[in-house]
Amino acid sequence: MGEKVNWYLDVLKKYVVFSGRARRREHWMFFLFNIIAVIIVATVDLAIGTFPLLYPIYFFAVLLPHLGVTVRRLHDTGRSGWSVLFGLIPVVGGIILVVFLATEGEQHQNAYGPSPKPAAAH
Repeated sequence: MGEKVNWYLDVLKKYVVFSGRARRREHWMFFLFNIIAVIIVATVDLAIGTFPLLYPIYFFAVLLPHLGVTVRRLHDTGRSGWSVLFGLIPVVGGIILVVFLATEGEQHQNAYGPSPKPAAAH
C-alpha cells in the first residue's frame, strides 16, 4: 500500500508541473486515490453536517495536480496538453480523452522529453 500512496504523493509534489511525461500507472493511481479521497471527504463532510464545505476545498486543492498529471500523461503519448480540452466535448470528448490517457506511452524520447518508463524501472 505504501508504494501506491507514493504515486498519489508524487503527483501532489509536482503540484503545477505541466512539462515532461507521466506513465499510465502514475496517472491512474493518482486518479484511483483521488476517487477514494473524494468519497472519504464527502462522507466526512456529510457526517459532520458541513456538506458542501470540505468537498469543494479538497476538489480545488487537487485540481491543478490532477490537470498537471493529465497533461504529462498526454505528453507521454505524444499529444499536446491542449488535448485535455477534448474532455469538454459532451459525451464523446470524455471517451476520447480516456482512450488517449489509456494508450501506451511512446517508448522513445519525444518532443516532451525522455520516456519515463525506463527511469521508473530503477
